[in-house]
This record gives sequence, C-alpha cells and structure tokens, in this order.
Amino acid sequence: MKTITLLPGDGIGPEVTAAAVRIVEAAGARFEWESHLAGSEALARIGDPLPREVLDSIQRNGVALKGPVTTPVGKGFQSVNVRLRRELELYANLRPVRTLPGVPSRFEGVDLVVVRENTEGLYSGLEHTVVPGVVESLKVITERASTRVARFAYDYARAHGRRRITVVHKANIMKLSDGLFLECARAVAAEHPEVATDDRIIDALCMQLVTTPERFDVLLMENLYGDIVSDLCAGLVGGLGVVPGANLGESGAVFEAVHGSAPDIAGRNLANPLALIQTAVLLLRHLGLADEAGRVDAALARVLGAGLRTRDLGGSATTTEFTEAIVRAIELG
Repeated sequence: MKTITLLPGDGIGPEVTAAAVRIVEAAGARFEWESHLAGSEALARIGDPLPREVLDSIQRNGVALKGPVTTPVGKGFQSVNVRLRRELELYANLRPVRTLPGVPSRFEGVDLVVVRENTEGLYSGLEHTVVPGVVESLKVITERASTRVARFAYDYARAHGRRRITVVHKANIMKLSDGLFLECARAVAAEHPEVATDDRIIDALCMQLVTTPERFDVLLMENLYGDIVSDLCAGLVGGLGVVPGANLGESGAVFEAVHGSAPDIAGRNLANPLALIQTAVLLLRHLGLADEAGRVDAALARVLGAGLRTRDLGGSATTTEFTEAIVRAIELG
C-alpha cells in the first residue's frame, strides 16, 4: 500500500484535507496516510513551522497532500511553501485552471495551465538591508533552472495533448534575467516542433487574460510572475477555492491547496474543500490511478452541475454536506 505524507495545515486546512481524504478513499484509492504538523501549530509545538521530520517523510514517501498553511505578512517565519520547494527541489509549479459546471464565473470555456518556475527569481526572498531605509532584493535567474522548467512544460504539453505554450517575460526591460529565461525556453521549444510556441510580455498577458482567456493553453513563466498570474487565472473561473495545485521535482511531489488558511471560518464547517479535492485528483493521476481520478471528476461534475455549492460560491452547503454529496455521487457511479 502506497504511503502518502499528509500535511493538514492551519485554519481550515484540517477540514478540507479530511474531506479530500474521504473522497479519495470513496473513489477506491487505498493509501496509508502519514500525518505531520506544518505551519503555525508546528511552530507552537515543535519550534519550527517546517520540522525536519516533515521533509524526511516527503523524501521517503515521494508524495504529499498539503492543506493551506498560514504565512505571516511582513514579519514572522519564512513561508513554509517556499522552504518546501527549495529544500525538496520542487522546481515546477503546476496550476490547471478551467471553468467548472455550476460554478459562477465571468468566462466560459477557460481551460489553461500555468507552469511556474519554483526555485529562483525575486520570489525566492533573497533580500537584505543595505543601509537603514534601503533594502535590496536579488532576482537570480539561471540557465539550469530555466531550461529545466521549460522541459517540464513541453513534456507536460506533449503528454496531455496541449498544443501551444506561451512564454511569459519582461525581457524588454530586464534584458539579462528575463532575457535568459526566454532564450532557454526558445531553445527547448526548438526541440518540440509539435508544440506551437509564442511569447507575451507579462503586463500584456494580464490584460489579454482578463479579456480573452480562452485564447491561451499553457503559460510558462518565472517564479514571481507565476505566483501572480496563477491567482489571476483562478479569478477567471471562480476563485482560489476551485483550482488545484502541485509542486513537482525529480524525486518528489507536493500537491497543495492554493488558497489561504481562512482562520475566520476555521472549525465552523463552512470551508470549501473543492480546491483540495481537485488537487487530490491531480495526485491520483500522478500516481497512475486514472480510474479513481475519473470517478472523482465525474462525481464533482454531477454535484456541481446539480447546483450544490458552498457559501463562498453562492450556495449554502456546509463542508460536510458538500463532501458527502460527492461521496454519494461516486457510490452511485
């Protein structure tokens, strides 16, 4: 039996991870769940928001399912997400974004994938105070990391029948750093003539995404742009509560909810587990369990299509009601 590291996280994390585990098991997947603390509770109990035992567990098991973890703003401990990605070399962030039946959104027919380099660039948080009142942040872009994530994007496109990759950059201004990222992507693109390639300047892309998102397929970009654009894309289809996420490396994968920990509604049975349920579907497909993943996808489509939604999506279902409706849909086939 495959062992999966389970990180319930903070706030609503334990509620949505419990829902995802319940649904995965209802679909017929049998895992041993190895649960560990990460985030504010781990800091309070162990003295580290990302204890060594968590990293050891993920390295041993190869796969983790992670709920949302609080990151303090402007002070406090470093982002657990950033540390996980860096220490485990989870270099590719994958965020599929698509419209779902029954979920209110401004657009129809959105079906795109954001591929984000996960280990360097401004988002790495390499910064220091030069003198009081002056802070310097370092944007480091390397040929190795840029080429590696580009290969991931083109391999993903080929494996999933995607026909176009758009490389996103600001190479008109940051000619060396973003210029290197674009150059590396173009070199990899030349090895994959079966996948069409174009590129967009980041600000132009954002404008086009909020006017005609259906024109895009796979978006490839460096770290900070990917963090911003992936959230923007989530807004096109209903918000962060409806999209999955994964961080992938050569020897490990962490599948995570991309929304926050929402401490204001924690423990009130109001959380929307949809994002983490869809994330669990990505995990199942990663492990080659296509039948089980298909059962969850089909059940989600039926439940959402029937109009059952949690409060954040304009409905009235509790976390438990939404979860049990999906379980019943799986059981009915």
